[in-house]
Amino acid sequence: MTDQIVLLNAPGDVTQFRLQDQPPQSPAAGEVKIRHQAIGTNFLDVYHRKGLYALPSYPAVIGVEAAGVVEEVGPDVTALSPGDRVAYAGPPAGAYASTRILPAERVIRLPVAVSAKVAASSLLKGMTAYMLLKKVCNVGDGSTVLIHAAAGGLGSILVRWAKSISATVIGTVGSAEKAALAASYGADHLIVGRGADIVAEVKRLTDGNGVDVAYDGIGGDMLLKSIRAVRPFGTVVTIGQAAGPIPPVAVEELRPGKSLSHPSIMAWSADLGRYREAAEAAISAMERGIVCEIAAEYGLADFAKAHEEMESGRSAGSILLLP
Repeated sequence: MTDQIVLLNAPGDVTQFRLQDQPPQSPAAGEVKIRHQAIGTNFLDVYHRKGLYALPSYPAVIGVEAAGVVEEVGPDVTALSPGDRVAYAGPPAGAYASTRILPAERVIRLPVAVSAKVAASSLLKGMTAYMLLKKVCNVGDGSTVLIHAAAGGLGSILVRWAKSISATVIGTVGSAEKAALAASYGADHLIVGRGADIVAEVKRLTDGNGVDVAYDGIGGDMLLKSIRAVRPFGTVVTIGQAAGPIPPVAVEELRPGKSLSHPSIMAWSADLGRYREAAEAAISAMERGIVCEIAAEYGLADFAKAHEEMESGRSAGSILLLP
């Protein structure tokens, strides 16, 4: 079996990728070799490809989550064995490949109820949701949250998880079709259409108060709207910029007493203890049905199509690469 790897020559568009054969590798002490069955894609991959978040050197391999089977273990690895079903997420990037060698401590064993495809589509997003709902803010019964792109990959998990802890969810979506999806995930209220007056609608739905927390992965001019949709002493969490760079925000916009947070799941996951805590919480959530829908599947060689699909905004859910 010939292994393959997707290399990014330099920051840029999808033409900077190239697919090439990967020489066989064996794990060293403390490492395992995983044969991927499914590779998750995230908008973070687009940021890495474009150079918005620079990688240490080039050519580079992007991708921050995957699932598969342990093929070989290093000489001192005892917690994992060949044949174990596993997944991983977080730093360092390098998942766009048929196989990968990783430190054993970064690898999470999968329960029978969680398939490789579900794990690859939902692990990083589930970890992110755990961080956002329980660590950045402690959302629970009585909380009202605003979730942008509520039918998307992360959005769908945030909606499901927030509802599982009895929060009230207001979601934004771009179309009636995505509104139906977000409603099926449990969203209480939906604001539909790119031209909707989000601030006015949120105030109407909250009796003029605003939400306790707003999760904004849209970027562009949406962050300012999110700030204005949050109640006094509430929190705005900026977690991406799918619509483009965020313009400067005047500090006066945070009056009275609003907080602005800019967390990173990659930074969170760099700490092994936090990583394993979030990963185990995400897998437990998957067992309870808190997962991301799989919107499309592509072969590893079709990485360009996967990126084009991600950037188009057409898909409601996660896009997988299958080696």
